[in-house]
Amino acid sequence: MAARHEEIAGELRRAIDREEYAVGSRLPSETDLAAHYGVSRGTVRQAVAALTAEGIIGSRQGARRVVLASRRSQSFAELRSFAQWARAMGREATGRVVAQEYRPATTEDAVRLQLPAQARVLYVLRVRGLDGEPVLLERTVYAGWIADAVAALEPDCPSVTQRLYDETGLVFAYGEHVIDAVAAGAQDAELLGVRRTSPLLRVRRVTTTHEGRPVEWSEDRYRSDAVSFSVHNSTANNALARKTAE
Repeated sequence: MAARHEEIAGELRRAIDREEYAVGSRLPSETDLAAHYGVSRGTVRQAVAALTAEGIIGSRQGARRVVLASRRSQSFAELRSFAQWARAMGREATGRVVAQEYRPATTEDAVRLQLPAQARVLYVLRVRGLDGEPVLLERTVYAGWIADAVAALEPDCPSVTQRLYDETGLVFAYGEHVIDAVAAGAQDAELLGVRRTSPLLRVRRVTTTHEGRPVEWSEDRYRSDAVSFSVHNSTANNALARKTAE
């Protein structure tokens, strides 16, 4: 059974997700929250500390806490799969493989995955959905050493990341992400149910193991009306970098 402060933290997360407390707004005072939940201020303080540690609310001594983010945004503060992020919001993640083939590595594949030219890789085009609604296209290239394990998964596997961990012990430990905007092409529009040239958020990412061995590289295209991204940075830890368009 969860401790009371964990239950309160969960209720506050859900309230923030429902935008009862919008990003940029202030939470009620500890005194007001304690009265609302019928607990001591110390219990509220523990609940608030959990949300602060997650980057959902800001910490400022002597002031009411400000809401920084909700789990509706996919944050890069931690490396989560799409399915893990969906579950955190209480949503159901779906996946469907549209195309899958082994092929020789292109020049870009070889560079991103640190492979010899023409090495065998697995290309997968997958549609991802939230509660059955398509929101993301993943065009992923897997290094040959993990390709057979990916190819053996069922086409509608909701979480490749979790299944590979369960079956092979593989941990997707590090990721580099480049985010920009592109117009939907004909295939994008058909699979996502949007108009051609609609704006999509594009994320190009390379994921590696703890040892730095590349696992995959992917170009992901999100419907801009369905998903947003947040980056939490500070003067002490700034993971955000600006780049010119390539």
